[in-house]
Amino acid sequence: MNSAEAVSVLTELNRVYPHTREDMNFLKFENPFQILIMTILSAQTTDVTINGLRDELFSRYPDPQALAGADLREVERIIHPAGFYHTKARNIVGTARCLCERFGGEVPQTIAELVTLPGVGRKTANIVTNHAFGVADGVAVDTHVGRLSQRIGFSENMDPNKIEQDLMRLFPREWWGEINFLLISHGRAVCTAKRPACERCVIRDCCGAGCKDRAD
Repeated sequence: MNSAEAVSVLTELNRVYPHTREDMNFLKFENPFQILIMTILSAQTTDVTINGLRDELFSRYPDPQALAGADLREVERIIHPAGFYHTKARNIVGTARCLCERFGGEVPQTIAELVTLPGVGRKTANIVTNHAFGVADGVAVDTHVGRLSQRIGFSENMDPNKIEQDLMRLFPREWWGEINFLLISHGRAVCTAKRPACERCVIRDCCGAGCKDRAD
């Protein structure tokens, strides 16, 4: 698939899933610190779960300074619904300490700095820079983005970092900030992991997965 074809796919998805910038935030946050911590916690769980524990977490620990000094067991109790709570608690408390010790209590605004924090990879860093600071320096590749990128024909790679590089080469920079939202929306509504609903897919005719043949 060439760049023009790929852009036409996203253009159609953009028509089907109209949105404002605020709509693109599946996690409901109030500041860069919150979206950073919530995105770390969101690994291998749902946005609904993380949004559900947000109020208690940030009422107890409203800023990096408070979370840096938190009792680990209390943090584990609050974030228990998120799963993997031992590791996630260590990561968010460790991240808060790094913010205080190395970044003056502020969330850094570059991917290179963000990925030095505990529990932060390129996906999390891309989400933070895009949603908190309005800067798209890459593409956040989660399971939906990875799955649809392979099915549609945007990438033949399995590794999220390689998929991101493929997407960045394929799409003009002005699309980078939209890709995550559009592919997640389509992945949840139509192109699900277990059984894609190809018969009602608006990009069926240009999908590289051959779904159109199975649906006939």
